Amino acid sequence: MKRRNFITAIGTVAVASPFIGALSSCAAESKTFEGHKFPDLGYDFNALEPYIDAQTMELHYTKHHQGYFNNFMKAADGTEMLETPLEKIFATISQQSETIRNNGGGFYNHTLFWENMTPSPTEIAVELKQAIENDFGSFDAFKDKFGTAAKTRFGSGWAWLAVGTDGKLFVTSTPNQDNPLMDVAGEKGTPILGLDVWEHAYYLHYQNRRAEYVDNFWNIVNWEVVKNRLVLAKA
Repeated sequence: MKRRNFITAIGTVAVASPFIGALSSCAAESKTFEGHKFPDLGYDFNALEPYIDAQTMELHYTKHHQGYFNNFMKAADGTEMLETPLEKIFATISQQSETIRNNGGGFYNHTLFWENMTPSPTEIAVELKQAIENDFGSFDAFKDKFGTAAKTRFGSGWAWLAVGTDGKLFVTSTPNQDNPLMDVAGEKGTPILGLDVWEHAYYLHYQNRRAEYVDNFWNIVNWEVVKNRLVLAKA
């Protein structure tokens, strides 16, 4: 499967039902990014408690994510970007406005972020665990590296587990609403796991304790989704 089809399969879950179930089956029923649908959350705002509180989830989804989507659509209005997959836009994002870059990134990144999490923790699949061990030495070494990327990202941004063009996994972080698909990224690849470390993602509950928020993230990761993304990215 080509990278464009990877984004088609897992990037937008706007009308997939149920949200998590569709992803767990490689999102066979999900729609493409063409049309840029705003996704359903797929679980209740309080479903991830005590790790992420209901008020944070509601504000994050209905205000921040919705705002990125609305602003992106407004900026893209009247252009071919309304029918262009976000991956293709990101590939030449340096040629686009800051409004498209920031809001397109925010729209895409948050869609992946919601999919990354589940109120019903899943076991990590053998295939995914083996790939992580091959490329990081051990699962604990990967968690340490990912956690460090998230905890040390200065200011606002994201930590990522991504698949490089060589098929190997790597950990990176990006500022603001950038991601590894963008041509401005220091390390480019296909993201399969992302963690939002903007203060709006955790401050109501954790205040300045970002490290605690990052450590608690492992309790709600949907490893089935991450595994499916790995399979699609490598296909």
